[in-house]
Amino acid sequence: MTRLTVGQAVVRFLEAQYAERDGVANAFFAGCWGIFGHGNVAGVGQALLEREASGDPSHLRYFQGRNEQAMVHASVAYARQRDRLAAMAVTASVGPGATNMVTGAALATINRLPVLLLPGDTFASKVANPVLQELEDQSGGDISVNDVFRPVSAYFDRVHRPEQLAPALLNAMRVLTDPAATGAVTLALPQDVQAEAWDWPNELFARRVWHVSRPVPEPAALERAVAAIRASKRPLIVAGGGVTYSRANGALRAFAEATGIPVGETQAGKGVLAYDHPQSVGAIGATGTAAANALATEADLIIGVGTRYSDFTTASRTVFAAEDVRFVNLNVSAFDAHKLSATSLVADAREGLAALSAALEGWSTDPSHTARATELAHEWDAIVQSAYDRDDSALPAQSAVIGAVNELSDPRDIVVCAAGSMPGDLHKLWRTRDRKGYHVEYGYSCMGYEIAGGLGVKLAVLDTDDERDVFVMVGDGSYLMMNAELVTAVAEGIKIIVILVQNHGFASIGALSESLGSQRFGTQYRYRTATGLDGDRLPVDLAANAASLGADVLSATSVDDFRAAVLKAKASTRTTLIHIETDPLIPAPDSPAWWDVPVAEISSLESTKAARVVYDEHKTHQRTYLAPPDEKELS
Repeated sequence: MTRLTVGQAVVRFLEAQYAERDGVANAFFAGCWGIFGHGNVAGVGQALLEREASGDPSHLRYFQGRNEQAMVHASVAYARQRDRLAAMAVTASVGPGATNMVTGAALATINRLPVLLLPGDTFASKVANPVLQELEDQSGGDISVNDVFRPVSAYFDRVHRPEQLAPALLNAMRVLTDPAATGAVTLALPQDVQAEAWDWPNELFARRVWHVSRPVPEPAALERAVAAIRASKRPLIVAGGGVTYSRANGALRAFAEATGIPVGETQAGKGVLAYDHPQSVGAIGATGTAAANALATEADLIIGVGTRYSDFTTASRTVFAAEDVRFVNLNVSAFDAHKLSATSLVADAREGLAALSAALEGWSTDPSHTARATELAHEWDAIVQSAYDRDDSALPAQSAVIGAVNELSDPRDIVVCAAGSMPGDLHKLWRTRDRKGYHVEYGYSCMGYEIAGGLGVKLAVLDTDDERDVFVMVGDGSYLMMNAELVTAVAEGIKIIVILVQNHGFASIGALSESLGSQRFGTQYRYRTATGLDGDRLPVDLAANAASLGADVLSATSVDDFRAAVLKAKASTRTTLIHIETDPLIPAPDSPAWWDVPVAEISSLESTKAARVVYDEHKTHQRTYLAPPDEKELS
């Protein structure tokens, strides 16, 4: 037996957990982020101090954050870069420290990425109730603010007694290492329990290896999927993040090349094929390329691999428009595999693609279909180049800024983004050359993720001795929401390159607002006048702000200046922010794909009335996708 506090036992347990896949094992927890207060300073905080003071290099590393939400974002980004085979823990104090993590928890669970949250909680003994920051709920004595984690966590538990800790920790690891069930795992730790000592069985702290499974397809399901593919004339693959997390890129490439089926990419799946692969038609859906969406509109079979079919991927269920369209879904999650009335294939992406390739040996789609996909992709790439080269306005276009970063970055460098207009532009325009070169959080599209996410990605790069630069693309709106982790990057000596695009407001919502007849209301940063927020632009100096946080700052006023700044930042060893002002009214090239955002049904504004007419027309093209799989080929 080993006598430790609950906080000490948690840390000791985390240090002993390993994940293994394909015969390769690594420590699962790469560190613990923490901001301390009365709810965790004497528990998990003391335990982290004790381990660090021991000088043992195997101790759980501690990282000091500046914002609890940002700590979760950094941890999620780390897990994504490590293909979910490694993760981080995050501890925060009771009350606002804990609830600041809720947004990060939602982001992790929506994106199916593992992170362990250890929020402090109120006294289990209730001896001093109500304690500082305690919610007194008159309907129940067992409710605390941490109950808000329940709906946004893949697993939740509250440890009221030391003897409850072991099963809670084991269940946490079960979920964190399950490819189909992973997400945020929350273990609420009452502050008095964290500091309580207990005699623990030594087995709890022994090295424990969690095997990350690769489920194989069920034979009958494989047979049905193969029959559906063989019967198709215009098939299209939609590749999602599951391909990358499974490290199935090679299997997908082999499958596409053997069958001739074109490949479109979701946001999470971008990079599954190099942008210039003959069968890569790029981004699909509401932020998709004209090439991918043209093929999607005509396709009679969609083969979804590792995608959850968000509304952006399906263009709000309008882009897969053929009357006879059917779906085959390969996914490790049965929940996702059965979407859109699909022929479902519940399996690991790599194993499923290998099985499909073997079963379809000798079969390929019509060569004219493959050739048309390649031709459409070439046409779109010419449009991308023209957007990169655009230089016909007083202020640079955002697409020209993206193009400069893309052309000057190394093939294996990573671009990070999350919210605003840039994720859509990046999805359509970024020429991805490496399977891990594109990191856009678009499941939750959380403003403020960018800098913290870039920090997490860079930590993962350093931990795997994978030399790459990380470019964080962020607009002024997201920057103002959460920029404090610039301080953390400087403190840790971790280099990221931040591209801060200043357009004096919320460019993405401004464009959306205008398309919905709402005239960009409330989307520009202006002084208030007698008629509203319509005065002069605010004299905000974000470059000076970044410099005050310790980053090196470069300012550019033209694309040529910007290109020189990118090269200087590449050559530097320090975190560098490049500030450039762009014209938010210059749109990037687009496809006709739609996104369902309702327009007011009645209005006194002519702009809204006109937008409603357009909206109603688009609604007529929405599909239910309720048709069952065609079974006649199996009779």
